[in-house]
Amino acid sequence: MKEANVPFLDLKAAYGELQPELDEAVLRASRSGWYIGGPEVESFEADFAAYTEAKYCVGVGNGLDALTLALRALDIGEGDEVIVPSHTFIATWLAVSAVGAKPVAVEPALGSYNIDVDSIERCITTSTKAIVPVHLYGMPVDINPICALAKRYGLAVIEDAAQAHGAMVGGKKVGSHGDAVAWSFYPGKNLGALGDGGAITTNNETIASRVRELGNYGSAVKYFNNECGVNSRLDPIQAAVLSIKLKYLDVWNKRRQNIAAIYSQALTGFGVGLPNAPEWAAPVWHLYVIATPERDALQSRLALAGIQTLIHYPVPPHLQKAYRPLGLKVGSLPVAERLANEVLSLPIGPQLSASHVDYVVSVLAGARL
Repeated sequence: MKEANVPFLDLKAAYGELQPELDEAVLRASRSGWYIGGPEVESFEADFAAYTEAKYCVGVGNGLDALTLALRALDIGEGDEVIVPSHTFIATWLAVSAVGAKPVAVEPALGSYNIDVDSIERCITTSTKAIVPVHLYGMPVDINPICALAKRYGLAVIEDAAQAHGAMVGGKKVGSHGDAVAWSFYPGKNLGALGDGGAITTNNETIASRVRELGNYGSAVKYFNNECGVNSRLDPIQAAVLSIKLKYLDVWNKRRQNIAAIYSQALTGFGVGLPNAPEWAAPVWHLYVIATPERDALQSRLALAGIQTLIHYPVPPHLQKAYRPLGLKVGSLPVAERLANEVLSLPIGPQLSASHVDYVVSVLAGARL
């Protein structure tokens, strides 16, 4: 008999676990009279900056805006090149395009989903102005040598940490290694709001101030606009929600880590590519992603057993219609293309029950490749 459905991520259960505190926070923010900015946003920004070991945090409307505003704050624009991973969610590339720059793709390292640090230097040209490494799936990238390389060439580093809330590199939290770090609080993230939200963290006061100004119509003083900005500000109700969830982030990340450990042990020798954490990395397992040429058959078998899985991501950015003008054809970035055909994300949400984890493992064992 088919087991009860195993959801990929149960956001309703996540809300239910914290319902009294979340309801109180939303009500408090609603009663405050502050509906743009104000104490809830300021409090969350201070707490998240401290959590990520950064000096400054600026809340914005979403993760894409965080990346875009960080690039703008570092004066990256028309005619510039920005190095990005070939295997990532398309938002990483879209932010570069949004400021008029050109994304230059670097493939993942062998056996990794993250950018190959050793391949970045050969892609640097006189037009390169920044590197945007992504801490993909909650697995931190080897950021220190990237920052060292950028310093040698006078480049900016904007980290895409949309999936890495709480991840650590060499015992230091992701959040302030680069010039700026962009975050998403999309509901499905490790630290997720009840709607859209984002932030940048940085140790650079000038960058923080400029991001805040750019996200407020280019204005530091009301009705006086220094440049053409946008409207991208973190909502006080979402900030109140995030303040509650931040208190539980490490606990929920620990649950993800425990599930990842069970999967890794159970799938060793299974015949699929497994995510491996280097000794210096402390991942937070936003996603647990395996890789196999038999991906579609395995996903179908799991679906028949009532287990929901997802593909992150089925089409690499360079083969999206939006990026046809770059002229990158099939075969131009073969690692990203292979991963698009092979990756499969297993359920790993912090509300996933022990019985559901055991069931996923048992079904996978029966589907041994």
